[in-house]
Amino acid sequence: MLIDRPHVGPSATAFARSPLPPAVALERIAAYPIPDMFVGWGVFPAVTAVDDETWDHVGASRVHRLADGGTVTETMIEYTAGTGFAYELVGFTDVFGKLVHGVRGEWSASPDGTGALLRWTWEFAPRPFRRTLMALVVGPLWNAYMRRMITAVTAAVSEEPARA
Repeated sequence: MLIDRPHVGPSATAFARSPLPPAVALERIAAYPIPDMFVGWGVFPAVTAVDDETWDHVGASRVHRLADGGTVTETMIEYTAGTGFAYELVGFTDVFGKLVHGVRGEWSASPDGTGALLRWTWEFAPRPFRRTLMALVVGPLWNAYMRRMITAVTAAVSEEPARA
């Protein structure tokens, strides 16, 4: 574990439904291009590029380059085939790094009829004296951004044909 998490920090969660089976939806989400997902919104910068796109096993790591000139390192920390995966983001070099030590993100899918119910959660590890700001301002704004992203990503991955 990269982030010291003595207790749960502020979090944001978004849900979406996909017509795809859970395993297929998660596989497509994991492979979805990060710059196409994180397009930026309000004060949150877009991801403009990702170094090392390998993202298929626990321990895989990649660096996101942000539109504001910052970077952050993402590492997959859990993977359960067909059910979900979790990752940590650490080393934010932009303004976000002044607010958090890091973030734990998790995607999960459960059966929903012939499709899937998708859940995406971010748990923030705030820096000292930043918890209230994260809980009352940044978290709710991030949650709104997440709802936009999960809706767009779920639609995109649900429409594209199966990859060979």
